[in-house]
Amino acid sequence: MTLKQLEAFYWAATLGSFSLAATRLHVTQSSLSKRIAELEDDLGSALFDRTGQRAIPTDAGLRLLDHAAHMLEVESRIRSDLGGGPVRGSSRFGISELIATTWFPNFVARVQREHPHLALEPQVDLTNGLLRKLERGELDFAIIPGPATSAALASEKIGELEYCWMAAPQRLAKGTMLRAQHFQEHPVITLSPEAGLAQAFERWLAAQQLQIPRALTCNSLTALIALVTAGLGISFFPRRYVEPYVRAGKLVELASDPPLPRLTYCFHWRAADTRRAVASLRGISRETADFTLTAPLVPAL
Repeated sequence: MTLKQLEAFYWAATLGSFSLAATRLHVTQSSLSKRIAELEDDLGSALFDRTGQRAIPTDAGLRLLDHAAHMLEVESRIRSDLGGGPVRGSSRFGISELIATTWFPNFVARVQREHPHLALEPQVDLTNGLLRKLERGELDFAIIPGPATSAALASEKIGELEYCWMAAPQRLAKGTMLRAQHFQEHPVITLSPEAGLAQAFERWLAAQQLQIPRALTCNSLTALIALVTAGLGISFFPRRYVEPYVRAGKLVELASDPPLPRLTYCFHWRAADTRRAVASLRGISRETADFTLTAPLVPAL
């Protein structure tokens, strides 16, 4: 019995899939299957019911699962207590577009200094899509609006953003106080419902008992800014993030009563995942996260 065999078994049982476990461990599916088969031979028990499509542990597998989790946690603690040196391997994780275009390069630089043998594999997507992948075990962590609502996930706040309404100056004057009538007259452009920001906006609308008869959606924050600067409607952005567009006269800030709520960003990870790599990257994200950075000003085409 080896740690690699226990690791292969643990992730296959946890994720319910040999394919996902192989992807998580960055090995081929045949290599992962071989490790599990060798473990079964060593223990003299079948660990998975192979009659279905999912990797369902047998009774023996269920009894082994807690032991395997404990062994992997002990290994992680030993490496952490003894220094362990730089983390090796790879880490697949999710971030929002806002993070990708602001402080993410600083995060990468810090990781490369401290863990030069750790390969980063980021995925940029909207909140709900990343949460689904994280819950399935396809990602190690995700830095997105939070906190987590699933019992399978843990989360830690790393920052928050102040939002305000914006429009192109040709559509509404700077400082316009938005009333119910404005939402009838001007299309509201938002990210799709998959975004955490869109969900926060829906809660704000419900609290104000407002209806939006004309709404446009897109899946890119950069595209959303472009649509608003073109004068196609109004929207809401992180105040600091769009400062370059305000200074350039492409956007003006509007007012609302009450103002839009702040949006909290969190580092999310699987609650049962105690690996040193995840803990180290959580610490680095906490120390490098800077939500005061602004968006790059994209010139008009």
